[in-house]
Parts: sequence; C-alpha cells; structure tokens
Amino acid sequence: MESYVRGEEYPGLLHETIGTNLERTVSAYPDREALVEVASGRRWTWAEFDADVNRTARGLVAAGVTKGDRVGIWSPNCAEWTLTQYATAKIGAILVNVNPAYRANEFSFVVNHSGLSLLVAATSFKTSDYRGMIEQTRENCPTLKRVVYLDTDDWTDLLEHGDPLPRDTVPELMAALDPLDPINIQYTSGTTGNPKGATLSHRNILNNGYSTTELINFTEEDRLCIPVSFYHCFGMVMGNLGCTSHGTTMVIPSPGFDPAITLETIQNERCTGVYGVPTMFIAMQNHPDFASYDLTSLRTGIMAGAPCPVEVMKRCISDMHMTEVSIAYGMTETSPVSTQTRADDDLDRRTATIGRVHPHLEIKIIDTLTGEIVERGQAGEFCTRGYSVMLGYWDEPQKTAEAIDADGWMYSGDLAVMREDGYCNIVGRIKDMVIRGGENIYPREIEEFLYTHPDIEDVQVIGVPDKKYGEELCAWIKMRTGAHPLDAEAVRSFATGKLAHYKIPRYVMVVDEFPMTVTGKIRKIVMRERSARALGLTGERS
Repeated sequence: MESYVRGEEYPGLLHETIGTNLERTVSAYPDREALVEVASGRRWTWAEFDADVNRTARGLVAAGVTKGDRVGIWSPNCAEWTLTQYATAKIGAILVNVNPAYRANEFSFVVNHSGLSLLVAATSFKTSDYRGMIEQTRENCPTLKRVVYLDTDDWTDLLEHGDPLPRDTVPELMAALDPLDPINIQYTSGTTGNPKGATLSHRNILNNGYSTTELINFTEEDRLCIPVSFYHCFGMVMGNLGCTSHGTTMVIPSPGFDPAITLETIQNERCTGVYGVPTMFIAMQNHPDFASYDLTSLRTGIMAGAPCPVEVMKRCISDMHMTEVSIAYGMTETSPVSTQTRADDDLDRRTATIGRVHPHLEIKIIDTLTGEIVERGQAGEFCTRGYSVMLGYWDEPQKTAEAIDADGWMYSGDLAVMREDGYCNIVGRIKDMVIRGGENIYPREIEEFLYTHPDIEDVQVIGVPDKKYGEELCAWIKMRTGAHPLDAEAVRSFATGKLAHYKIPRYVMVVDEFPMTVTGKIRKIVMRERSARALGLTGERS
C-alpha cells in the first residue's frame, strides 16, 4: 500500500476573513470571557475584546496603515500582541511576526526584507533590549516610519489618535477583504542563510486554527492556557485563532514561559487545555512542586513543535489529567498543522505517532531520490498539499518554487514513515539523518530509547565527523536532578543488546540545556558545531 492519504472533507472549510469569523463569535458569546492576561490581571469579555480590537484597528488606520502594508510586532506574549493580530486582520494589513530572540542584524533584515512600515514593540524583555536594537538599526531601515512601544505612552497615543474616526471605518475596510489575501508573514528559523518569510492568508491560518482545535473538541466552555510564543503559528494560529473560532477563552500565563507560573495558571484559571513543546512539558513535570498543583481541570492540549517523547506524553495523560491530549505535526509553511492525533485514539496512536492527515489536506511520503511514493512502513520525505500550504515566501519566487512543486505539494525536509493504519511518525530531518559506514541512522529512534533510562531527563542525538565511518553518533544528555552523570561507557552498557551496535552513541556530552529557537525547536546544526569543537573533530571528514 502506498504512503498517500487524502483527509476527510469534514468539517467544512471556512471561507471568510479572520475579522468576520471573530465577529461571529462575538455575536454568539458577547458576555463570556474571551481573554485573560494573568500578569496584569486584565480580563475581557468577547464584546470588550472586539471593541478593543476595533479601537486598535482605527489607531492603525489613523497612523496611515492601509491594506497590504506590513505591520510588525516584536514582543513576548501579551494582550496587546493579540489585539494587534486581530486589528491588522480586520483592516487588511499584513502582520509581520518578529522573533523575540532576534538581535539587531536579524531584526534589520526582517524590516528591510518585508518592507515593514510600522512596528509595535516591547522596550525590553529579559536580555533583549528592543529599544536599543531598534535605535541602533533604524537609520538602515528606510521603510520603518513609526515605532509604537508597548510599555510607554505610545500605545495609548496610537489608540487615542484613532478615536475620532467614524465607527464604520473598520467594517468598511473589512468588506473589501478576501479570504485569500495575505495577512501574515512568519520568518522561518534560518538555520542556513537568511530566514525566509512564509506568507499566509486568512484562509490558511483561520482554517488551520479551527481544524486543529475542532479535533480536540473545543467549545465555548473551554479555557486554553497558552504559554507558547505568539510569534509562532503554535501560539497565534493553533492558540489564538483556534480559540476565537470556537469561543474558547485565551489565557496568557506570562510573557515568557515559566513552568511554575504555567502550572499555577492552569490551577487558578481552571484551564481545560494547555499547549507546549516537549521541553515545556518536561520542565512542568519535573518542577519540584509539580505534585502540589491541582490540574484536574485539564482534559486536553497539544504537544508539538518537536518530536514528542513517549514517556513525557504518558505523564501528560496520567499525571496532568490530559486524557484527550493530542500530538500535532506541521511546519510554518503549512499554517502549520498537517497531521494530528484524535481525542479518541488509543494510547499507542496518541504516544507513538504524529497522527493522521488533517481534514481537507493530502499527505504523501516520497523517496528522496526518485520522488516516487514509497510503500507504507518505509521512510521518505513528508509532503503536504491543500488549503494550508502558504502563498509563498515573501518576495522570493525562486525559493517558493523550490519548496512547492507545480502540483502544489509542499516539501517538508522531514523523514517520515506512514503505518498501515495511515498514522505517521517522524524519524528525523533529511539533513539530520546520520550515515555511519553506509548505514542510515535516524537519531529519533535512539533518543526514544535513551528516554527510557531512569536518570535521563532529556536527550538529543546528532552526527559528528569521523575519519573511519564518515559520521559517528554523539548524545547530548540532560540528567534528572540528583542523578549521577552518565558517560559513554555507561550509555553503551545500557544500550548493548537493545540497540544495534552501530546505533549506540560513541560520544556522550552531559549538558544543562540544548541550543534552541524561541519556538522550542532544537538547533542541531549548532550542536554539531559545538560537539565537533569540544571533541577535537573539526578536521575530521564529515
């Protein structure tokens, strides 16, 4: 049987703009709670939220923003982020998400590449001096006409300048919009070369947010804790748009992820769902006070953004009461989700796979050399086609053509296997696959095995240069609190007889953390560079 599946045609696609969809929810649930910002204690009903979105939209119009203009936001999670997201959607401006972890050069690139004209920004957060970086680069960013700093009078000034505009200003602008209009640019991680701006439409992200949360049975009775970054699709699409399309309450626990605050928020706000990348769930589950929090309100949530360790998922179900927890898989270029486990899936499917194809989409697994669809059970490149595929990379038609073929298939760069039942599993990135002495090794298999060691909290496996075999395996290991550090001999002893000899890591590095993107993805390219230097392998053949 070939590794190709078409998703079911239910529920129906939403052919409307984000603003129209929001207003349908507002009409249905005007007095229910829409948004909670824990840090400030602020709360909005749906009617209040929509009124503030419209006020923000009028402020942007008064500032000269028109349909198609690029409006940037550079900030950790906050209520104003969400208001800006929906305000730009209502007037047809294109929201440019600026990675909160960016530094001056990366920021300057995004501003100039997108032609960004107005920026909403925090002044600073943790080690990021946003104001300083903006002022440092501003003379080299000719399109950037105005910066609105959130924690100054700038935000209030923006809103007040829009107050004199007629109340029908926003509805009139909304009426001129089309669901296929570009509405969002999200820059990819850029692990090789400059980041690319995935350009997404109302139709792309509204439907993906709706479908993702439809599959975890969201209703107006649910309350979602969103500790994942709004900068990424996980936060703004699967989180915010998933909530607003169902009347579900959005709960922002803190500007940046904090395991204790997230657990406390779930408890105090009686959240029924929580999102996170695996490292977030690991941090919550291993918090010293984890057992003291009342998490019984939880029933669901989504783990995504990186491969999901089986043992961590099992604890979500058993210790966090997330009996309907889902794994979702996708990429920014596909809005993002392509596959997802279902709420009624058995334990195996909900812990050992990335689910099955999303409604209204197609997926296939192809041979990386021939492009032919492989048989089920064989590894190949994961591809997606359907409404979720981006409009393209902003102002880069050549790179768009390299990623999306003439038939509309988006190539992911991920190696996957489709099971006989249509459920898939990611076995690694094409670029992460290790070739040792002619043997193809998928690091994910080894990582899953090492997770079963009682002293290992988290692990990542990479390939490093080797003269004899071309590549050898190196395991980066984070130890559980109080555990004695493992060395290569101890890992070999644990794995002997359970893994083929060539899959046992030759090198082991015990670390406190992994290099990561702000969205929680492991930067294995950085790990390879650091490992090669630390092990003195920089002159080896790779």
